[in-house]
Amino acid sequence: SATRTNHMGVPWKISPASQRLYPASVSKADAVKRRIDGAPAGQYDGDMSLSSDTDSASRAPPYLVDNKVAVLILQHPQEQDRVLGTAGLVGASLSNARVVVGLSWRNLAHALKVPAEPRDWGVLYLGSARAEGRRPLVAIDRKGEPLADQPASLAGLKGLIALDGNWAQAKALWWRNQWLTKLRRFVVVPDGPSLYGDLRREARPDAVSTLEAVALALSALENDPSVRERLLVPFRELLANARKAGTRDSKRDRRSRR
Repeated sequence: SATRTNHMGVPWKISPASQRLYPASVSKADAVKRRIDGAPAGQYDGDMSLSSDTDSASRAPPYLVDNKVAVLILQHPQEQDRVLGTAGLVGASLSNARVVVGLSWRNLAHALKVPAEPRDWGVLYLGSARAEGRRPLVAIDRKGEPLADQPASLAGLKGLIALDGNWAQAKALWWRNQWLTKLRRFVVVPDGPSLYGDLRREARPDAVSTLEAVALALSALENDPSVRERLLVPFRELLANARKAGTRDSKRDRRSRR
């Protein structure tokens, strides 16, 4: 397995799973296109470790976003086959991202597969109405109240975790991984409804896709509004193709896979 240090000095491993995800014959751009078209990108088996490895960089064009704050997506197993799921798009679009599928991990390092300090990481919490009317990304305490010193809550933040699944699945991930409660908590405050529209039903009117939440959070953390727009490009294309084909979100048939 190849290893390279990311922007923060943390080594990221190119695991066999990630090499199967993007074999030499499939560029990252082609993988994103396949994901947009509804086909799996390579042989995604639920452990996506993405990095600007020298080998992969030689066969893939630049990422849409070269993010300094790492992103880890914990995906519920029942979400990985959603036709209009967005975790794969996030992983394929960011230079510093990892997607892992499962229900529980012993700790942060177990999920990342590299050493990590919980104090350096945050998690996108399941939402707080008390954060309405504030900035796009709000740091909150354990009671869901916005912290008084927002800038201080961002100091030294090296990574951000997002939970991928519907409302019930995300709650299951939260309660099955108690180590998440040791991380800094953030909520995103969308400036409008999800781009999903009527293609996917959400439990809450203010709920957005994993990609939209990560895009909004990263744009604030990287202090670059263009991050959000760049990440939304493949998502908009995914939804446009779905509407053109008359496709609504559903589970992909695993029997069609090889």
